[in-house]
Amino acid sequence: MNPYFIDTTLRDGEQAPGVVFSFSEKLRIAALLDGAGVPELEIGTPAMGETEIEEIRNLCRMGFKFKTLSWCRANKHDILCASRAETNGVHISFPVSPILMKAMGKDRNWVMSLLMELLEFASPMFDYVTIGAQDASRADISFLKEFMSTARAFGAARVRLADTVGILNPITTFELISAIRSVEAELPLEIHAHNDLGMATANTVAAYMAGANCLSTTINGLGERAGNAPMEEVAMALELSAGIKSGLRTESFAELSAYLAQASNRVQSASKPITGSSVLTHESGIHTNCLLKDRNTYQLIEAASVGRTEDDFLIGKHSGKATLIHYLNEAHLPVDDNVCKQLLSDIKEKAETLKRSLTKEELFALYTEIYSRKKKFTVNYKL
Repeated sequence: MNPYFIDTTLRDGEQAPGVVFSFSEKLRIAALLDGAGVPELEIGTPAMGETEIEEIRNLCRMGFKFKTLSWCRANKHDILCASRAETNGVHISFPVSPILMKAMGKDRNWVMSLLMELLEFASPMFDYVTIGAQDASRADISFLKEFMSTARAFGAARVRLADTVGILNPITTFELISAIRSVEAELPLEIHAHNDLGMATANTVAAYMAGANCLSTTINGLGERAGNAPMEEVAMALELSAGIKSGLRTESFAELSAYLAQASNRVQSASKPITGSSVLTHESGIHTNCLLKDRNTYQLIEAASVGRTEDDFLIGKHSGKATLIHYLNEAHLPVDDNVCKQLLSDIKEKAETLKRSLTKEELFALYTEIYSRKKKFTVNYKL
């Protein structure tokens, strides 16, 4: 069975500092996620007010194929707000770590009694109720197991284990999920990983491989602080690193990532995995010499599989002879070893001066200069 993705871009993603989506942007994000085949969206927090409730309700009425989920704190007011938003399900989040319970003035007895009460309260209002173990990564494991078992016994459709501050690593994630699975073999488990230490993708993959069949992600990893596990990275890591089909239409990732960057006003790093502008770009002569023969030699991801086209090779300080011959042949220009040697030297000098790679126009200008100095003939080339 494919992993079950629950995208929370419209809830946890919008909680990223300074991020605000207009309704039209929410609608576009939802449509793109629907097109990508994401089966469930955590679509907002109804307790934020009437505008939020209305926007969630309108999104729910658009006829998308995905299920919709509202996020609630552990109180009846939030649940009643969610019932007015008309989502298919509701997610109720409880603090389960000592540090969170103390900060909120709560204790284990409060958590357990309210867990049972709110499950019974919410169940008639929704198709399903999911429960969140907030800060599960810092909870006492015996209490966490009790919490999970009680949630299942009182009708929870799924339990989310949240690594709220991103403290887990792949090994401790695997151990945590395995410990839960030792007492809860059938209950659907969801992992919600934060990226504070840069391990959200790895932790989400590790959690799935340990038995957490539901994966909470956001586009581009958007979320509070360092963000959440990026959907596009988790999906491709599962497919290419673990041989596990994601069930998503991965060719939509480039469009999704670009639109989310625009809507959130968060510029993506050129080297961001999967969808960064430079991650399928090559300059090194050692690499391009092999890539010209077989793209798989130094490139794991096929561009079309994530909705991109293969990039041209860059011309710069690290370029080699094979790259030059490739471009000169494309332009139907004569080339010999002496020209290549001089051209590589000139390219390196110019790239170091400009502190960047060169354009094709700049490459051909250098080529023309070399032949002009040799006074051999006038160069005509086609870009």
